[in-house]
Amino acid sequence: MNRSLKRVFLFCMIGIAASVSLSSHSLTFVHDAQSKVLADRAVEAMGGRENYDNTRYLSWVFFAKRFHLWDKFTGNIRIESGTGDLVLMNVHSKIGRAWQKGVEITKQSVLLEKMQWAYNVWINDSYWLVMPYKLHDPGVRLVYARADKTEDGRAAQVSTMTFDNVGVTPNNKYEVYFDDESGLVSAFAYFVQVADVSPSFNMPWANWQQYGNILLSDSRGERNVGPVQVFEQLPEPVFSEFIPALDSQGTSINGAKILR
Repeated sequence: MNRSLKRVFLFCMIGIAASVSLSSHSLTFVHDAQSKVLADRAVEAMGGRENYDNTRYLSWVFFAKRFHLWDKFTGNIRIESGTGDLVLMNVHSKIGRAWQKGVEITKQSVLLEKMQWAYNVWINDSYWLVMPYKLHDPGVRLVYARADKTEDGRAAQVSTMTFDNVGVTPNNKYEVYFDDESGLVSAFAYFVQVADVSPSFNMPWANWQQYGNILLSDSRGERNVGPVQVFEQLPEPVFSEFIPALDSQGTSINGAKILR
């Protein structure tokens, strides 16, 4: 991927969860009848809203760059982005600890900047993992667009997703492809502005797998967000202390049971 394309790609990534990250719960989602059927079917195909809400711990690796661990119940997160680079934070309070090259950051102004960085990164990176579960988020609008095919030739129904004055980039637009056969999201296209005709990119959502009681997808074409793991329980220190999260094989967290 050349440098100019990388810059566009990174810019697009930042817009992707920012559009819905600050949703107000006073809003409701608005779908036309056909889009509602598609969104409902997708969520059910992934295991259903209740099973997703009851899934507590998720981990994934974003584009081979950042390891994430997320406690959905408390909002505690762990982000490792290099040797000795670690952030432990709560996404609701934006309070936590951070280390750079193994040295804890104690200067308050620098720590606050790191907390904001971690929040923005988590918002973006988690959306690349769980976007299909957010189709019913407050402020989300889905309007049926057309029958189409994904780039690999699979038949799909396409709905246009826009946002009702939520997030920091509410003018973004997406096209969500729902696979005719499985009902799962099979691709999405990103548009910087609602009025844009051509997307900045179109990426697959592939390799759907069972994790505990839900399905998740880790492949985005030439990029991926795997390995993905789901846990029933985790030791609290992985969210509060500078200790190794992964075992020597990089497949388990302090012996915690992986639901796969």
